[in-house]
Amino acid sequence: MTQTPTAQPPARGQARAQFTVPAAHPMVSLLGSGDSLLRVIETAFPAVDIHVRGNEVNATGEAGDVALIQRLFDEMMLVLRTGQPMTEDAVERSIAMLRASGNGEGDGQETPAEVLTQNILSSRGRTIRPKTLNQKRYVDAIDKHTIVFGIGPAGTGKTYLAMAKAVQALQAKQVSRIILTRPAVEAGERLGFLPGTLFDKIDPYLRPLYDALHDMLDPESIPRLMAAGTIEVAPLAYMRGRTLNDAFIILDEAQNTSAEQMKMFLTRLGFESKIVVTGDVTQVDLPSGTKSGLRQVQDILEGLDDVHFARLTSHDVVRHKLVGRIVDAYEKYDNENGTENGTHKGVRDKRK
Repeated sequence: MTQTPTAQPPARGQARAQFTVPAAHPMVSLLGSGDSLLRVIETAFPAVDIHVRGNEVNATGEAGDVALIQRLFDEMMLVLRTGQPMTEDAVERSIAMLRASGNGEGDGQETPAEVLTQNILSSRGRTIRPKTLNQKRYVDAIDKHTIVFGIGPAGTGKTYLAMAKAVQALQAKQVSRIILTRPAVEAGERLGFLPGTLFDKIDPYLRPLYDALHDMLDPESIPRLMAAGTIEVAPLAYMRGRTLNDAFIILDEAQNTSAEQMKMFLTRLGFESKIVVTGDVTQVDLPSGTKSGLRQVQDILEGLDDVHFARLTSHDVVRHKLVGRIVDAYEKYDNENGTENGTHKGVRDKRK
């Protein structure tokens, strides 16, 4: 994309830029169906006048905003050249990344195009890739470190991206098996009152891991891989006493581990293995008085060589937009009222 001067100078204190879109790229791919992407940009920059004529886009406004819009269109073109379509969500996240960089809040050199075009895994006609800067750094950390903790609120892709990296490592023969585990801790219900066998009681806690596997592998191959031990999905209690070699190991919902369970799990690490621990320290379901192993381990292992803590925030939520606002609302309420998840610390629900 090129910037060319326009015939008439902008008003005093304003800047103007003109962007010419190459003929090889239809304008609809840049502006969106019904100009949906253009409306996202106009909403984000209400003080900038944006006009489109043919394959030219003109922007007039405050110099900083115009420069940012120019960078935005350049990044969008880089994404489109890879064959990946732009979405409203991708445009919003690109604007947020560029603004953070411009405000000095960004501490890296990654660009929106680099974040949005990093493929992890392609399966069944869809590609799994990070959607935010923190997600990209989380994925990169998994490549670089033996143990990675992914800590953040619901919907930030902590477990999903870790599982995609695990499947990628298995397919590349970097590991010979994947081990997925979760603590079987109830969130307001008691296991003993659920009907069925022990497996029937435990299985619902592992179901989210099965669901993610079905997104990434041929569903018909999963039973075969599990029967061969190539993929193992099991409660955390089943890890005790084992040494896990040549494996990609994921501990999900780690905020519900006790300090003892966390130590037990981390010391299962064997040769040629990698561990990813994911959890949300704002959603602890442990009994009152039991300290979360995920909270404690940050104080113990922070700064240890080959151990990395990746922290995601509400800005990295990739579910419905309302989820991010809900996370922020709870955090604000807790900060103002000295509560935890809307409840006074130490208070348990007695309706059991």
